[in-house]
Amino acid sequence: MLELALRGNGKYWGWLGALTAAIGLGVLAYLWQYRVGLQITGLSRDVTWGFYVAQLTFLVGVAASAVMLVLPYYLHDFKVFGRITILGEFVAVPTIVMCLLFLFVDLGQPRRALNIFLHPTPNSIIFWDGIVLFAYMLLNLFVGWTVLQAQRNNFTPPRWLKPFIHVSIPLAFGIHTVTAFLYCGLSARGFWLTAIMAPRFLASAFAAGPAFLVLLCLFLRAHTTFDAGREAIQALAKIVAYGLSANLFFLLCEVFVVFYSRIPEHMDHFIYLYRGLHGADALVPWMWTSVVLMGLGLGLVLTPAARRNEQILPWTCAMIFAGIWIDKGLGLVTGGFVPSPLGHVTEYAPTPAELLISLGVYGVGVFILTILLRVVVSVKQVAGDARPEKTEPRGEGRWVRFHGRQ
Repeated sequence: MLELALRGNGKYWGWLGALTAAIGLGVLAYLWQYRVGLQITGLSRDVTWGFYVAQLTFLVGVAASAVMLVLPYYLHDFKVFGRITILGEFVAVPTIVMCLLFLFVDLGQPRRALNIFLHPTPNSIIFWDGIVLFAYMLLNLFVGWTVLQAQRNNFTPPRWLKPFIHVSIPLAFGIHTVTAFLYCGLSARGFWLTAIMAPRFLASAFAAGPAFLVLLCLFLRAHTTFDAGREAIQALAKIVAYGLSANLFFLLCEVFVVFYSRIPEHMDHFIYLYRGLHGADALVPWMWTSVVLMGLGLGLVLTPAARRNEQILPWTCAMIFAGIWIDKGLGLVTGGFVPSPLGHVTEYAPTPAELLISLGVYGVGVFILTILLRVVVSVKQVAGDARPEKTEPRGEGRWVRFHGRQ
C-alpha cells in the first residue's frame, strides 16, 4: 500500500519537501554535536537531562493516547470510533519513532543505544522502558496496517489479530507508567519523588493525545476527503475534558502536599518554577502560561456550547496541547534538576543546536505521519469509508458493515 503515498498534488509534495529540509538541518546539527560532543547543548553538571529527554517524555504521552480509541472500540464496541481508530494507531508509530530518536541524540555515545537490548538488565527501569516502547510501536504498526489492508481488499480483519490488539492496550498504559518510574525512582529529586507521578503522566497523556487527534481530524476534514464524523470528534473532546480535569487535580494535590508539609527540598522546585528562586526565574513566564492555557482550555471544553462549536474547538485543543507541552516538555525535567540536591541553582535553556536537532527529529516524525495518513485517506476513499453517511444512526456507520463483510 505504500505506493499510495506516491500520489499527491503540489501542496503534498511541497510539504514533504519542507519536512525533508527540516530533517536535513537537524542532521547537520547532529553531526556537529557528534563531532564536538554535548558541550554544544545547554546541559551542565547540575542539569544532565534537557530538552531531548523532555520531548521524549511528552511524546510518550501522545503515543499512549491511541488506547483512548482502541479500548472503547475493541473492548466496549463503541462504533463511533470505528473510522478513526486507525488514526490513533498510526499516530502512535511516528511518535514512538521520535521518542527513540530523542533518546538516541541525547546519548553522548550513540553506539551504546543498542546495549539496552544487547546487554539486558532486568533491574533497570530504562531497559523496560525501551522494551515497552519498541513493542508498542511494532504492535500499532502491525495492527493498523493489517486492518487497513483488510479494508482495502473488502475483507473482515482476521480473528487472530484480536490478541495483538488486546496486548497493545496494557502496553499503552505501560509506556507512560514505566517512563514515570524513571523519574519517581530517583530519591534525591524531591520534585519527582511522588507516588502520583505515573497517574499525572497518564492524565496529561489522555488530554494532550486526544486533543491532537481532534486537531488532526478537523485538519483532514478540511483538506482531504476524509471525515471522522462529528460524533467521534465530540467524543474525543469529552475525553480531553476528563483527562485535563484529572491532570489539573493531580497538580493541585501536589501543590497542597508540598506547601502544607513545608519540606524545603520539595518546596524549592515549585517556587523556582512559579515564582523564581535566588533571582533565577527563566521558566516562570512559561509555567504560568501553561497554567493559563490549561485553565482556559478546561473551561471551554467543559462548556457544552463551546465544545460543540467547531470554530472554537480547534483553538481549545491547541491551547490544551500547548499548555501540557510546556508543563511536560519544559518544566517537568528542568524543574526536577533546579535546584540541585546541594541547593545550587543552575538554570538551563536549550541552545540553537539542540533546537535544530529537535526540529529534525520532529521532522522525521511528521514525515512518517504524513505518509501514513496519505495511505489511510487513499484506502478509505477507495473503500467508501472516507465520510460518514448522513443517515448514520448513533453509534453505527459504514465501519460496522465493513466488519460484517464476509
